[in-house]
Amino acid sequence: MTLILVPGLRGPAPDHWQEHLASRPDAVHLRTDREPLDLDTRVQDLDDAVAAADRPILIAHSAGVLTLLHWAAGALLSTTDRVVEALLVTPPTLGEELPPPYPRLAELSAHGWLPIPIGALPFAGTVCLSDDDPLGPVEEVRTLAAGWGAVVVELGAVGHANPASGLGPWPAMDTLVTATLEEYAGAGS
Repeated sequence: MTLILVPGLRGPAPDHWQEHLASRPDAVHLRTDREPLDLDTRVQDLDDAVAAADRPILIAHSAGVLTLLHWAAGALLSTTDRVVEALLVTPPTLGEELPPPYPRLAELSAHGWLPIPIGALPFAGTVCLSDDDPLGPVEEVRTLAAGWGAVVVELGAVGHANPASGLGPWPAMDTLVTATLEEYAGAGS
């Protein structure tokens, strides 16, 4: 199995938990140097990575969740069938303006990020929910997760699970990834 790490809008951030996961030999980290609003290129990067991966598990954070959702809504079934599961970590709901330095909702909409796809995912999904995420109010995230057909795992108070949250290597995410790998280790090929 291959872990495909789908970043948010940020550039490289050495203290981000995804950067720590990227050091695993079974991980592929999608480029973090993309133009923040270039959704089409991000979706293509994800499509290329899934097509090249062995039984991928997608691990998306923040706007990376939105990239994954837009990809899943438009990808070919033969590509989405390759995905074992997606871990969707602290998705933003974009129900109101984001604080600086994030883009304005009008900018996100103009570049195709809105509306957020709300249909069921064509593969298993787990939404990792933070109790105090300023970009993803709990009840809004729960509603989206239900529409995606995803189960919800409560992380507790981890903010937006970004470097500002101070999670660093984040053992809880390592545990979740390991459990997901073990769950699917003997299934299919």
